[in-house]
Amino acid sequence: MIKEPRISFFDLIVALSNTMDLINPVMVNHQKRVAYIAYFIAEEMGLSKEERMKVLLAGLLHDCGVLSLEEKISALEFDFGVKTKECDRHSQIGYQFLKDIRLLSHVAPLVRYHHVYWNERRESALSERIPLGSHILHLADRVEVLMDKHREILGQVKGIIDKITGESGKMFSPDLVDVFNALAKQEWFWLDLFSPFIDSVLAPKLDAQIIELDLEELLDIAKLFYRIIDFRSMFTATHSAGVAASGEAIARFAGFSEKECLMMRIAGFLHDLGKLAIPSEILEKPGPLTTEQVHIMKSHTYYSYRILEKINGMEVINAWASFHHERLDGSGYPFHLKAEALTLGSRILAVADVFTALTETRPYRQALAPKRVIEILQHMAESRHLDPFVVLLLEEKFAEINSARLVAQEEALGVYKGLNISGYRITCPAVSLS
Repeated sequence: MIKEPRISFFDLIVALSNTMDLINPVMVNHQKRVAYIAYFIAEEMGLSKEERMKVLLAGLLHDCGVLSLEEKISALEFDFGVKTKECDRHSQIGYQFLKDIRLLSHVAPLVRYHHVYWNERRESALSERIPLGSHILHLADRVEVLMDKHREILGQVKGIIDKITGESGKMFSPDLVDVFNALAKQEWFWLDLFSPFIDSVLAPKLDAQIIELDLEELLDIAKLFYRIIDFRSMFTATHSAGVAASGEAIARFAGFSEKECLMMRIAGFLHDLGKLAIPSEILEKPGPLTTEQVHIMKSHTYYSYRILEKINGMEVINAWASFHHERLDGSGYPFHLKAEALTLGSRILAVADVFTALTETRPYRQALAPKRVIEILQHMAESRHLDPFVVLLLEEKFAEINSARLVAQEEALGVYKGLNISGYRITCPAVSLS
């Protein structure tokens, strides 16, 4: 029996922040730097340890509702979203993602209002609802955007202070601007912020409250990962939910323990983590991919593996999740592992991924009928791409496994459609649910 992993909360949140950076390399470490600035503003204000932890967590996750590269790029403009409704979209989606996750629900309100201007707050009915932490996040976010990452930082400080001070009472709280200006006079603040060691600077702050996650808590946060990954495209909006459910069902029929089945479900939610590095135009391309695009697509499992390997205790889940495109004959990618290196868990998730993909409508084809799905899986087993035992198990228990997939994808579809927020057009994903 596989030992239940105990996962560091900090490692997982940093991995999630790193995952979101894949959408746009220009934004690498943006959320970490925002978290750093927000934390030290809160500390300079004398806020409690609990409040400092809250703004730090919120900073690491504040852009989790950004689902497109265009939104990410527009957020680089200092005065992006002059009115609340123009910058409300990703903040509200981020709030929806976080509010039902037990360990993160307390930071959801900070994320919800992190782009509201100070003078908009005073002039609207929002006054009573906006947490102080949201205003701290807003200021921290805009400071980070003003930094030119290609220039020496200390020479930029005066210009940043002048720009922020010029928006005091408009974009930002005057009290917070005063706190920031006092902090900004200290060289260490900028040198740490600009250094390649920001992870090691943040680690002791968040690990001051050492939290180890059990499998249920890990599953809860894995759901956040998959929504950030899959909701970028209507064609993938329910995919990881389907892989997770079918993988778990196959594992149960294969004799896995309840804890191992839960680990399989988590692996299913995380298996396409690296797809955040794949441009949407490739994911949604209606025709065949070019050779270059195929090469780019093949990188997604590599990114998944490298992100998850940094989390102690995730070794088994990582192997199950990240090896889903490896094949028994060594023809898979990205590591070309052969049968002897692929555990039963990895083989199960590989079958679950192919099975789920074949039952979904994609930009280039409609969902396939059950008979055709089984024919393709059998052929892949015969050619030593997929495990014959796992494929036979799926064939024998097809009704039960397919039912589990349908239920999970219907639930995911409901969440996806529930994000029909004003100004954000959600299209029903083309997934076969019948």
